[in-house]
Amino acid sequence: MLLRDLLKHQGVAFSCEFFPPKSDQGEANLWDCLQELRVINPAYVSVTYGAGGSTQDRTRRIVERIRTETDLSPVAHLTCVGSTREDLQRLLDQYQTSGIENILALRGDAPEGVGSFEAMDGGFAYASDLTSFIRDHGGFSTAVATYPEGHPESKGGVEDDIRYLKLKQDAGADAAITQYFFDNDSFFRFRDAAVNAGVTIPLIPGMMPIGNYAQIVRFSAMCGATIPDWLHAKMTPVADDLERVKSMGIELATEQCAALIAGGVNDFHFYTLNRSEATIAICQNLLGSDQ
Repeated sequence: MLLRDLLKHQGVAFSCEFFPPKSDQGEANLWDCLQELRVINPAYVSVTYGAGGSTQDRTRRIVERIRTETDLSPVAHLTCVGSTREDLQRLLDQYQTSGIENILALRGDAPEGVGSFEAMDGGFAYASDLTSFIRDHGGFSTAVATYPEGHPESKGGVEDDIRYLKLKQDAGADAAITQYFFDNDSFFRFRDAAVNAGVTIPLIPGMMPIGNYAQIVRFSAMCGATIPDWLHAKMTPVADDLERVKSMGIELATEQCAALIAGGVNDFHFYTLNRSEATIAICQNLLGSDQ
């Protein structure tokens, strides 16, 4: 089913993101994770493209397998990195032939060891251009990324990101999934400003349950997500106790999602890191409190 139709639902819905493993055992573990997550009935599941587009073939194989071997709706990540228009056209043709209907269109990050992103000759420099290209191909529903605290490379901060989000919407995006955040006020401010700027597509919060605090600190430094002082104060004393961190991470994410629901949010996209336990616990907590 097309993403734009999947988002027309009543009540709260969840989606999950996975990355393509580098080994056969990792892929087997991913399939176990997918099966376990069925208990929360994800509206869709997305598969990332890998740094610098490095996992294109494995991404395609996994989303095609999800399409043929499960009743889940897959969303394939697609980036501008390392691809010409002709490359992207061939990949979209393959997806269309295999029944993949949904794409998450991203500019993508520079390959490892390369200082900054540079478009390929004959490729695209911006996610809005890729989104337009996918729209013109026909047959797909497209989501894009957005950054409620501003993209780490942006010099204009949140205002720039809202402007780019509007460009992506005008290029054909049906929804936007945010970078994860821990301060709900930053999301609500971004949402209100985006609406005032003419953004009408759904803004879906990206949620990152904390299972390893040191890892989250590293991730956040790279992607520009802010760790509030209150969160740092809570997590630092228990950072070496992974079980305590996981338990606290589930509790805090449940509280965060509940507050977002109270603010009118009804879609959540979980960055699972190919693990199911925390996402299942949070979603069941929310569904239980909703009954």
